[in-house]
Amino acid sequence: MAGGLIVTGGGRGIGAAVCRLGAHAGWSVTLSYARDAAAAEAVAAETGGVAVRADAASEADTLRLFDAAEEAHGAPLGVVVNAGVVAPGLPLAEMSLARIEQVFRTNTIGAFLTAREAARRMSGGAIVVVSSAAARLGAPNEYVDYAASKGALDTMTVGLAKELAPKGIRVNAVRPGLIETEIHASGGAPDRAARLGAQTPMGRPGAAEEVAETILWLLSPAASYVTGTMVDVSGGR
Repeated sequence: MAGGLIVTGGGRGIGAAVCRLGAHAGWSVTLSYARDAAAAEAVAAETGGVAVRADAASEADTLRLFDAAEEAHGAPLGVVVNAGVVAPGLPLAEMSLARIEQVFRTNTIGAFLTAREAARRMSGGAIVVVSSAAARLGAPNEYVDYAASKGALDTMTVGLAKELAPKGIRVNAVRPGLIETEIHASGGAPDRAARLGAQTPMGRPGAAEEVAETILWLLSPAASYVTGTMVDVSGGR
């Protein structure tokens, strides 16, 4: 299946990999980005897509993103709820309210706004939510706030899948593990994936493209009877 595909946070990491693989599979891509316009425009140029500056936690920006996608490619048949942030590793006792609010605003409220708008505008197709293996591991002494913000998305995935199944819309989540992307540097630990990835059963970190392949499968007719499911892409961790 191909058609209009919206990818939030599509300018880097897993989101950018989804855009590239999606375009190769015939999807018409619209991607959002928060800050790095140059990176997002480069992905848009490479994929023949459209880049829209949009804060995932802003309702107005989310509406504008979907409007732009519909204007360019019609009603979306695929939505990848990917935009997310992480803050420097700390135990929960040392986290500020401002930090916790920022993580939940982007990762949880932002994801709910995107999923809500997808539910309103789609009449078939698939939604894939990018959660995290941290949702089941807890990320102690590092990112308990991040882990909890992603755990909420697992619950949303299960409930929304049941709500939208009668409309012919499938909703699934992927839970990446230690993946080599820029998000680790933004959390103050650029070597984290390589360092901890060596301790996984597979002995290495994953690549953004490996997560993207799973997402593209969940978007495709090959996953036609899969909904309400979390797929771990974590090397056995």
